[in-house]
Amino acid sequence: MKYKVVQFNISVASADQLPIMRDLVDAAAGEAGFEAFEDTDDGCKGYIQDRLFDKELLAEKLKEAEIEGCSVSFTVDDVADENWNATWEQIGFAPIEIGDQMIIYDKAHTTDEDLQQMTTPIKIGIEAHNAFGTGTHETTRMILKALIELSPEGKRVLDCGCGTGILSIAASKLGAREVVAYDIDEWSVKNTKHNAEINGVDNIEVYEGDAHILSHINGMFDVVLANINRNILLQDMESFDKVLSIGGNLIISGFFEADIQPLITKASVLGLTEVKRYSDGEWRAIVLVHNK
Repeated sequence: MKYKVVQFNISVASADQLPIMRDLVDAAAGEAGFEAFEDTDDGCKGYIQDRLFDKELLAEKLKEAEIEGCSVSFTVDDVADENWNATWEQIGFAPIEIGDQMIIYDKAHTTDEDLQQMTTPIKIGIEAHNAFGTGTHETTRMILKALIELSPEGKRVLDCGCGTGILSIAASKLGAREVVAYDIDEWSVKNTKHNAEINGVDNIEVYEGDAHILSHINGMFDVVLANINRNILLQDMESFDKVLSIGGNLIISGFFEADIQPLITKASVLGLTEVKRYSDGEWRAIVLVHNK
């Protein structure tokens, strides 16, 4: 998948305003579809899928985020067609505990001795290759927490934009009878299949494509998971709703507080009702139930 990297240069009146402006820029760019950020000396960098980049929308969101005495400019470059998070993968990530039931660990950097010391019932090892979803991000953690509380045991689960496959694998480990996953990114499809295999999970079907593939998948789902940015959620929610069984749950994340109202409004039109909301830092997740 091709990405763009945007260098945000932040001009501030005083040094203590820089971290505040970084947070505002991250939030604004997140609303415009950006997936990941890293700080720089004079601002930050943001990464977005090439197909989702909208320069005018980004400029509009950044303008809304500016505070008095501060300004933001940006430059755009293509990311080399390679594993753009390779450095992060080499470093790895520390184990992530989700309540007292599940732990997500870095398969490539965890020894057998380390595993033996983990007492959590459900252990999921992830090898992330150019794919999003290790449990380190707030949105992933919130969906995992919601999934545990909801309990997918015996249910059919759909994972939209599966990334590393972490949500699919978690659903299977929690007793889902069948999991269907898809992602537009070929890397993610391969990574999901790989991670399912190393976790001994064999009830996950993985497809390459976007929400349009749902028209070619038979049957309804009891639980639909979507950890995607606001714009894609608004665009694809109707497709999710069409395959969600009556009484089924749609769990969504990948957005901020300011994004909730348009998402709830869209959900209401489709007959979806909010039943629970999660917060982790600036990020939010919502559990919806299908009533029609």
